[in-house]
Amino acid sequence: MFAPFIKVQVLCICSVILMSACHQHDNVAKKQILDIERTGRIQDLRTGRTLNSLQLADILAVQQYVIVGEKHDNFYHHQAEYWLMKKLSDNRPQGSVLMEMIDSDQQSRVDQVKSWIKNVGDVRNRRVRELLRWNEKWPWEMYEDVVIQAMRSPYPLLSANISDQQVNTIYTHPYLPEGQLSSRREVRDAIRNIIVDMHDGELPEDKLGSMLAVQQQRDRVMAKQLIAAPAPAFLIAGGYHAARNTGVPLHIHDLAPQILPTVLILAEEGMQITSEHADYVWYFPVSTEVQTGQQ
Repeated sequence: MFAPFIKVQVLCICSVILMSACHQHDNVAKKQILDIERTGRIQDLRTGRTLNSLQLADILAVQQYVIVGEKHDNFYHHQAEYWLMKKLSDNRPQGSVLMEMIDSDQQSRVDQVKSWIKNVGDVRNRRVRELLRWNEKWPWEMYEDVVIQAMRSPYPLLSANISDQQVNTIYTHPYLPEGQLSSRREVRDAIRNIIVDMHDGELPEDKLGSMLAVQQQRDRVMAKQLIAAPAPAFLIAGGYHAARNTGVPLHIHDLAPQILPTVLILAEEGMQITSEHADYVWYFPVSTEVQTGQQ
């Protein structure tokens, strides 16, 4: 005779626990948003003017193509991306979000999971991670907020990278994209220097050409994807991919010079970012610590 009563009690307790967890999660998310609005310093690199985060969001909200360059291991950068995605969507309908962290082979899974979330409703973040078969070379704890925000929003989340198979093909049989700006010697020399620096100067010459080809073909694909994406479009990529002097903007100019993307670089204090690299820079402290409260 007590069984129904016990079941009701258990259900009520579970509901309270779930509601409490959701409330705690919402509080953490709100605190992170408030923190990121007040963190770092922002500069308009064309005028030298200092901006606050809300002024930056207002500027970016009227741009049709925004490229955001990050340092992959800085947690502040991912929270800033999350904040910008939400703020821009509040100001006007978002057309699409593209991510370097999603390659062409994943797009069908992204579409399927996004459709499922729309029909089913609330889904735990870790389940989304499993269904997407998230590539763990991009730490989920860093990208979780951004991915989940895009997956639960009405606009499409699009791949902006080539697949591992394509990388292997280009690496084995390197070929460079053609273009007026992207093929300039100074551009390719700058990319070579970046690659060498990232390998502490210890990189065999025979591998350098292959890695240059992979880097530039990635930039070319990101440019094509951004050009084809529903606007307003928001691309998240590594800082070197985003930079005006080495990355995607050069390829966009070569392919569709009528499109003028706005570039925001998320940097760390001590980095020297100029108008050669971007239109705007948002400096943050150095941080690789994950402070997420997500499920």
